[in-house]
This record gives sequence, C-alpha cells and structure tokens, in this order.
Amino acid sequence: MCGIAGFISLNQPIEHNRSYIDKALQRLENRGPDANGVFRNSKVELGHTRLSIIDTSSNANQPMTDESGKYTLVFNGEIYNYKNLKEDLKKKGVNFKTESDTEVLLYGFIKEGKNFLKKLNGFFACCFYDSASNKSILARDRFGIKPLYYYQNSSKFIFGSELKALLCYPIEKTVDSNALNQYFRFNYIPAPQTIFKTCKKLLPGNCITIQDNKITIESYFKYYPQELSTDNYDLAKEKIKNLIYESVEKRMVADVPLGTFLSGGVDSSIISAVATKINPSLNTFSIGFPDEPLFDESKHAEQVAKYLGTKHHTFQVTNTTLYKNLEEILNYMDEPFADSSAINVYLLSKETRKNVTVSLSGDGADELFSGYNKHQALLLSLKNNFTNRVVKNLGGLSYLFPESRNSKFGNFGRKLKKLHLGLKLPNNERYLEWASFMSIQEIEKLTHSNYKNYELLNLTYGKDTFNDFLYHDFNLVLANDMLKKVDLMSMANSLEIRTPFLDHELVKYVFSLPSNYKIDNQNRKKILKDAFRNDLPKEVFNRKKHGFEVPLKKWYSKELKSFLNQHIFTNNILVKEGLIKEEGIQNIHHNFTSSSSGNNVYHIWALIVMEKYFRENIL
Repeated sequence: MCGIAGFISLNQPIEHNRSYIDKALQRLENRGPDANGVFRNSKVELGHTRLSIIDTSSNANQPMTDESGKYTLVFNGEIYNYKNLKEDLKKKGVNFKTESDTEVLLYGFIKEGKNFLKKLNGFFACCFYDSASNKSILARDRFGIKPLYYYQNSSKFIFGSELKALLCYPIEKTVDSNALNQYFRFNYIPAPQTIFKTCKKLLPGNCITIQDNKITIESYFKYYPQELSTDNYDLAKEKIKNLIYESVEKRMVADVPLGTFLSGGVDSSIISAVATKINPSLNTFSIGFPDEPLFDESKHAEQVAKYLGTKHHTFQVTNTTLYKNLEEILNYMDEPFADSSAINVYLLSKETRKNVTVSLSGDGADELFSGYNKHQALLLSLKNNFTNRVVKNLGGLSYLFPESRNSKFGNFGRKLKKLHLGLKLPNNERYLEWASFMSIQEIEKLTHSNYKNYELLNLTYGKDTFNDFLYHDFNLVLANDMLKKVDLMSMANSLEIRTPFLDHELVKYVFSLPSNYKIDNQNRKKILKDAFRNDLPKEVFNRKKHGFEVPLKKWYSKELKSFLNQHIFTNNILVKEGLIKEEGIQNIHHNFTSSSSGNNVYHIWALIVMEKYFRENIL
C-alpha cells in the first residue's frame, strides 16, 4: 500500500521545479512511510511513497523504471495473482530483478498495454509512462478500493491518491455547488465529482490514456447486468464458500505481519474463520466501547475469537478517547466526508497497526449479499401487498410522530416517515431517498443552488430488480462511503486493509445469482450465512446487526457546545462565503432543539466537517 502523485505536461516542457511533487509526497507520507522517490523529465514527474508489503527490499522501491529506461511505473495497491502473471511474462522473455508485484505490473504494461488490466486480481491505482511514445496510462481497480483523483486543463494533467496531493499544485479551488448538495444529501461526494469543480475522481474499473495532449477515459470491466445463473441453491452455496476460501488465501500473502478485523458480526467472523484455517496462529483485532454498552460488540468478538482459537486483541475506547482523536481525524480528511463512523475505523486502525501491517476486513459483504435494513425495506417495497398500500396511503400520519434516533418511539416515527415517502417514488428515486441523510427540500433551504440528481438516476437495469439495488449500492455507498472511509482512515495509520469479499470473481458470481438466494422476507445475507453456518457459533447468525454511532449528540451538548454556538449556528464561515444560507442553518438549529430531530445529528456533523475543511483547505 502506498501513495502516488504526478504531473503530466500536455503541450510544453515542465517549467516548475520539483517542489510541488515533493510537497505532494509529504502530504501522502502516512500512506507510505518506508520510502519515497520521484521520476522526472521534461514532460512528466511521477512520485511515490511506499508502505513495504511484498519484497520489502529497496530494489522494489518506486517509481520503478525498466532496464531500457523507456518505461516507468508508480503503483498503489497489491496484485494477488502476480506470481502466475510473472510466470506468463517469463515465457515472453522477461527477466525479473525483484520479487515484487510492482515489477510484474510494469512489464505487463510494457508487453500488453492497458489490456493487461483485465488480467489483474487485486486492488490498485497506478500510472504507467512510456517515454518513447509520450503515452501515459492511469487506472483504478474494478470496485474503487484504491482512490485516484485528477485535475486537467488544456496544458496539464495532475493526479494523486488523495485530493490533498493535487492541492499542492497551483490549481483553481472553486467549490462545485452540485457536489456540495450531494455531500449534504449523502454525507459524502459521489464519484466522479469532488468538492472542487476542476478536480475529479476516476470511476472504479476505468482507465485514462494520455497520448501527447489527447486524453481518453474508458471502462475496462463490466460485471452487471449479466445472465442469471441456473445453479441451484446448494450448488451456489458451495461455489460461494470455495470462492471466499480462494479469495482469503490470495490475500494472506505478505512479507510483513498480517491479521484480521473481528467485530463478532457475520462478515468479519467468516473472514477470520477462513483465515484461521490457513494460519492457525492468526491475530484478530476488535474495538470495544465501554461507555456505549448498547453498541459494544467486543464481547461477541471475543467469543468468536475463543471459538476459532485466535490471538485476539480488544482495544477499549472511551468517549473521551474518541473525542481526543477528533481533531487529528478531521485534519487528515482530503475532502469533506461526514460518515462519523470513520472515527471508529481510525482508532481501530491506529491500535491494530501497533501489531501488524496488513489486516483483512469484511467490507463489501453487506452490499454484495444484502445486509442493510434498507435492503429489507427495498425488497418489501417491490411487493404490492396490504402493508405497503396502507403505509403508502396512510403513512402521512407519520408526520404526527416525533422523529429521533434517540428513542425507540422517535426512531419508529423516523422510519415510518421515510418508508411512506419512499413508497410514493419510482424505484430509482426510492433507492436514492433511502440512501440519503438529508431531504432535497432541506438541501434547497440550506444551499444556494437547486438540487440535481439526474446523474445518479441513470441506474443500470438487469433482469432482477433487487439485484439492481445491490448494484447501485456497489457504485454509490460502497465505492464512495465504505471503501473511502476504510482507505482514508487505515492509510492515516499506515495500515493496509484487504477485502476478500471484493474479489472480482466472487462478485461476478454473486451478481449472477437470483436475489431470492440472498434475501427473503425474514433473512438477509441468506446464502452467505448458510454457506458458513457450520463454521461458526450459531449465535453469530442469530444476532441482530449492530452499527456503532459515535456519541455526537453528547458532544453537541458538552464538548462541542461552544463551538456550535460560535461557529456553526452563528458566525458561520460557510454562510459568510456564500456557500450556504442562514435560513438553512436556523432550520437545522431549530430541529436540533426539538423532539423531532430525525437525522439532524448527522446534518450538524456534516456542517462541522465542511466548516473545518473550508478553513483548512479553501479559505
């Protein structure tokens, strides 16, 4: 795992010195603390910071240039099938000097160009440069596990692993009003947008080719829609188990210490169970929250660890510890990102890194196999039954209920209102409504531009409507929220996270299965649980899914109270700079003090994150 950055001149020799690329690498140092390097000529500069995982010798440092001096590569990620690819390239006459996957990727590009991307099993963001033809190829892995940001105008193309690397160059920093709206709606900014009009995220499974001053972007991977598999349930269950075993085994190759995250839930328990079969002395890691017993799953993790016989580590984190790390976490954000659970991922990564350099996680299983509450609601919404008709026609009564996440009664009212609103919408708009945190009406009170979601409504349709929803989750929630959160918070602590559920062969197969294999009226992640039911304690499969919510409301009434009163609800810099409206701020403030706060706690957090980011990076 590493950090990459670069500058490509499109029509004239580079005129600046290397101070920009050096500064960019400094901003990416946490991603790669072990080594750094720069390749530079009159047309390009490529930078790399290294976290050594495979072949930790200096021979595998980057940028890596071939013997001829014509080709250079910077690469962030891991290629799990690099040994097989290496043997194929040897047959084509390649003589390798290192044991690294970087060298395999370099010669793969030399021999096969961008077509080599289709052979890769792994996660990556990279830039390959051919000096002889003045051609560059940039690519991002199939599901967006690794990020790649870029800026372009008529004279230059700049890229980096994080947006903060691009900002080390003198570029325009005009806030994109539509991206700001999306941020407030989802708590993150969906690709390809960033907070700035001039900067973009490369979409997952895409590559960019730059030939002289011509730039083309294309997709190299498609997995949906596809023909539905005819495999019966038992055969599909067996195939899924085998594919997960193969995926975990590939991801346990490392020349540094490796472990797994273990929350005690289904997904991380399955990954840990499989990993233990491969390495019986496995280290597992979990986080406990003694101040929040409702959300503390550490005892469940310890039970699973005992059952599997792992060397388990539980890190107890108090609310005070969470708050003490808040400033450090907000400072590391490379663009506004308001998923507050990032705080937990940061602390788990920080403590885990003291023991290992690589950890496997269960990320991706919820989106792949349908693990969220909204999936159950989406499934039920497709049925023309009595309950749906009642909620659709009489659900307006939900407005009489208080909306709050702080009580069972209030949470019922919040969910009922959201269900009522969603059932009145077409499938694509319903999905977006149930994936959001702020309504369009609230956004239009808060910001100065009308909300536009047309680019998110261009949803792909297959032969199974519920599979469509899961595909949308992969492209919206997984890529822009879950994977960004894990990448950013783990890299802040120089920890590599690997995600076995996102092996592309597994993903392709699961998306070929009918949705009733994954979810029914009573069960979510049905086939995944059935595949591993004999490998774990039955309690793992019977417990309700728990997320952990950072104690934001407590902070708002204590530690953050004065900050909110002095910088958010009054004297707001975002209002002064014309990004948001006083009316919207007062609406949020009013809801915060009422019994119907709904998602208001998240709205305030989004304002805090945005205010902090604006002061640090834009003002």
